[in-house]
Amino acid sequence: MSRPLARLRVRLALVLGAAEIRLRLRLPRLMWALTRHPADRESPFAELVRIESDPAYRALFCAELDAAIADRDATRTAVVAEIEAAAEQLRGLVRPGDHERAA
Repeated sequence: MSRPLARLRVRLALVLGAAEIRLRLRLPRLMWALTRHPADRESPFAELVRIESDPAYRALFCAELDAAIADRDATRTAVVAEIEAAAEQLRGLVRPGDHERAA
């Protein structure tokens, strides 16, 4: 019984596809109005204008920027510490004692 149901689904999909094509050809404006369109983007400098013109927004933006910079610096410091620790471990593996130092 699933075979007739599958055929029905295929036929329904084909009929709907054909109907969509006919509607697009006969009523292009209506179909354009019914389809999704990407939202219009603001101008590239809209946020910059807002930062320059709105003191409250400028303060918020600068606070978020300072926090992001501090977070980036903390991350870099942590990464440098991890790299230095790994380098020390590698040095310990390469030269286990001072008397076996390579030339």
